[in-house]
Amino acid sequence: LVLELNQVIIPTYGTVPDQQNLHTPEWVDFDDKTDSLFFKDGQRRIDFVLVYEDEIKKMTHKRSDRKKQKRKRQVYESNLINNGLHLEATRSVLDEKLIFVKVHAPWEVLCTYAEVMHIKMPLQHNDLKTRDSAFNWFSSLFKVDENIIKPEQEFFTAPFQKEHLSNFYIQDKDTFFNPATRSRIVHFILSRVEYATKNNVKKFGINKLLDTGIYKAAFPLHDSSFRHPSADPNCPSERYLLYREWAHPKNIFKLQPLDFIRKYYGEKIGIYFAWLGFYTNMLTVAAVVGVGCFLYGCLTKDNCTWSQEVCDPNIGGNIIMCPQCDKVCTYWNLNITCESSKKLCIFDSYGTLVFAVFMGIWVTFFLEFWKRRQAELEYEWDTVEFLEQEEQVRPEYEARCTHVVINEITQQEEHVPYTACGKCVRMTFCTSAIFFWILLIIASVVGIIVYRLSVFLVFSAKLSQHISGAEAIRKYLTPQTATSVTASLISFVVIMILNIIYEKVAILITDFELPRTQTDYENSLTTKMFLFQFVNYYSSCFYIAFFKGKFVGHPGNPVYWLGKYRNEECDPGGCLLELTTQLAIIVGGKAIWNNIQEVLLPLVKNLIGRYSAAAKSEKVVARWEHDYHLQPIGKLGLFYEYLEMVIQFGFVTLFVASFPLAPLLALLNNMLEIRLDAWKLTTQFRRMVPQKAQDIGAWQPILQGIAILAVVTNAMIIAFTSDMIPRLVYYWSFSVPPYGSHSSHTMKGYINSTLSVFNISDFKNASKPLSPWFGNQMTCRQVYRDLRYPPGHQHQYEHNIYYWHVIAAKLAFIIVMEHVIYFVKFIISYAIPDVSQKTKSKVKREKYLTQKLLHENDLKGVKKNMGKIADKIIKGADSTFRPKDE
Repeated sequence: LVLELNQVIIPTYGTVPDQQNLHTPEWVDFDDKTDSLFFKDGQRRIDFVLVYEDEIKKMTHKRSDRKKQKRKRQVYESNLINNGLHLEATRSVLDEKLIFVKVHAPWEVLCTYAEVMHIKMPLQHNDLKTRDSAFNWFSSLFKVDENIIKPEQEFFTAPFQKEHLSNFYIQDKDTFFNPATRSRIVHFILSRVEYATKNNVKKFGINKLLDTGIYKAAFPLHDSSFRHPSADPNCPSERYLLYREWAHPKNIFKLQPLDFIRKYYGEKIGIYFAWLGFYTNMLTVAAVVGVGCFLYGCLTKDNCTWSQEVCDPNIGGNIIMCPQCDKVCTYWNLNITCESSKKLCIFDSYGTLVFAVFMGIWVTFFLEFWKRRQAELEYEWDTVEFLEQEEQVRPEYEARCTHVVINEITQQEEHVPYTACGKCVRMTFCTSAIFFWILLIIASVVGIIVYRLSVFLVFSAKLSQHISGAEAIRKYLTPQTATSVTASLISFVVIMILNIIYEKVAILITDFELPRTQTDYENSLTTKMFLFQFVNYYSSCFYIAFFKGKFVGHPGNPVYWLGKYRNEECDPGGCLLELTTQLAIIVGGKAIWNNIQEVLLPLVKNLIGRYSAAAKSEKVVARWEHDYHLQPIGKLGLFYEYLEMVIQFGFVTLFVASFPLAPLLALLNNMLEIRLDAWKLTTQFRRMVPQKAQDIGAWQPILQGIAILAVVTNAMIIAFTSDMIPRLVYYWSFSVPPYGSHSSHTMKGYINSTLSVFNISDFKNASKPLSPWFGNQMTCRQVYRDLRYPPGHQHQYEHNIYYWHVIAAKLAFIIVMEHVIYFVKFIISYAIPDVSQKTKSKVKREKYLTQKLLHENDLKGVKKNMGKIADKIIKGADSTFRPKDE
């Protein structure tokens, strides 16, 4: 459908019709009804509010600029009235410079634009019988009381058509279009009404007027205060109910009233909270299994044979370890790492392997069941056949449309901001800038690595001297532990600082790209921000998991960073414990920081605004003025909430093999996150313009990509970061003949057989320790399991057969684990349909009813008017008309 709008179009900025040719809003005084949502007549509902500063009282602009702004605003408001909207202006009670223009859409306008926007409206009640689930009695314990928030009635719907008005379920014209739909229709009009033309380029839309400062704000109204219900009996006080039954902390264990949220805020907000709630519920299963694996590790750590050998004074106490740095480091006994080896037994157990496989399958169940849930919401919220309207061009794009090109399809001239060559230059520059900033992130990671290497020298030389008299502290505060913890804290601080920087960088690069529409802008920014955040958050974890301690040489021939710093080594138990520490600090610290930031920033801003307003006057303030002093939601809406949760999803899945408690931390954070986000929306922010959304958008493929990558990373963590594979190879092959001396498979002797021997006489002068050798032994052991032949062997210090067995086992494990999990994922994806049979039946039933009620009624009308001819056309497709001579 194409609607021709009768609008007033101004030829240039310099020529404006006489004042008497412009329609102006009706001016009224505030009637002291603070909860009123209607015009002063009490009949017409306020669907939108525009706020501007009186140009006469502005002192910040030149007089000519103020005059131009006033003309544009007056023309815009006149065009709104020409399009059928009703406007009523009221001066602010607290600030006489502010003017509030209230907008009302009458019935005729709502019907016209509902048809243009293909808005689905109810035809009749849903008559399909639904079977109650066996778990309904359990879920009802966590649902909101239906006496407080009544369940929404289910209707079969169809795109609205004025000519079929009688077929739609209309009980009351005033309530047929709910407030959210009314606001969406009005915003659609506000975004498309023109106010001027310049050089044959039309200027239109409220967004451009907001960007240029002609209007200070534009928003739909909240229906009441969140603290108490409205005094107006015609107001349902849905905001108050949402705060009390959804956003309040007391509801942290309750299910969300999603239909009510969608009704008040629209589908885009509803789908976010539906996804977040579904993700949180699925995390419950992962958290229970993760805690079970953690408890299994705690219960079995005392039976960990290799840890017992490390702690045994007769075994670990007699094993002399080689220095971990050049010259300043000294020799040390293996049993110093007793406590860290006990902790490692908790995380590096067979439960970790089970949990990693479980999480690979859990991710698939989560994504597949979310698709089903999303399909149900698409039907229930009328977005199954949602047609996106052609988006309005962004004002920034429009302002740069100076080049004229020929459209290949229409063969007509159109204005674009740059030529094909200019577009290529922009894309090249933006791509280069992205890679440059990613390299800077990697450089910061290298800086943390250099810090680790340099500070480890200090801790190794000084730490043991300061705590030599406190053996109890020395067991816990080893140089490795001190380096790991301080580096993780510094890494967290650097990550949070870089987040602030790269957020601005990503926006600047995207602005320079100049995307045409808001959707293009959000998709481009989403890709950049996630790429930056991915490298920023995960690079240090990838380094610890897959690079630290892997390329270090051996004591007589170490590998150096930058020709100066000796490469880092892992503890005798591996780097898994350090990866766990890193994850715990980043995941926990990020959750605490984000929640504090999300609560404090809008709260402090609003408190300052309320204090300033209260200092000016104690007068009664209208609902529209209350809402004006709340925080705007921002152009990107829920972008940062999605980004925060997707980054968390990456931590929960990519590195979960090293930290089984990550799902539990995520679960606790998300339970709080849901209520904090709800609290912000209902108490601290203006009401968002309701928007349609079918799904979570560009985040869906990002989640699927993380799920695929998670299988690889967890398999590699178990293979290369964990010590599980070397232990299994020793248990099944090298503890018994021909390689071992034990009569049966056992873990005894594992530590002694896996720590390679080095002759201290083979130290080079550059790396020879300054501290004197103690005891009669002439050898020391390598800290890491490099598995080399001992001194005196014909292939001394070369990799032995145990090493090659371990490498083969690791590669085989990765291949088997990946293929098994991917195969199970494929079976699960195939077995679980994206749309349930119940939803398919509802969709078919709705299409049938639409055809029956709308199209058959047309045929009945044709039949009534055309008589027997129409009857023959409908009944007898195979009948023929008799010849004329008969």
